[in-house]
Amino acid sequence: MQIQTTGKGMDLTEAIKEYASKKADSLNKFYNNRVIRAEMILGINSRHHTKGNMFFAECKLQVPGKDLFASKQADTLYKAIDMIRDYLESELKKHKLKQRVTEKEKKQRRQAKEYEIQL
Repeated sequence: MQIQTTGKGMDLTEAIKEYASKKADSLNKFYNNRVIRAEMILGINSRHHTKGNMFFAECKLQVPGKDLFASKQADTLYKAIDMIRDYLESELKKHKLKQRVTEKEKKQRRQAKEYEIQL
C-alpha cells in the first residue's frame, strides 16, 4: 500500500508522519491487504479559532471498486488521526460486507441459470 502524507498550513514532523502512516497501514488488515493507496492531508484550520487551534485530518483510501473518504476535526492532531482511523475501519468493514453479499448473490444467480442434465 502506498501512503502519501501532506501538511496544510503547518510543517509535519517525522513523528506525526510516522504516526499517521502507522495508523493508515493498520487499515490494510481490515480489507485483506488490498488497499491500494492512502492519501492523508493533515493540518490546522485557522489560527484565529475561538476555542484555540483546531486540527483536521482527511484521508482518501483507494480500494478495488470504490474510494473511501473521511474528514475529522479535533483539538489535537493525534486525536483527529485516531478518529479518521476508527471511521475508516467501520467504512472498510461495511464495504467488504457489501462486496461479499453481492458476490454471493451473483453466484446464486449463476447456479440458478445452470441446467442439470439427467440421463
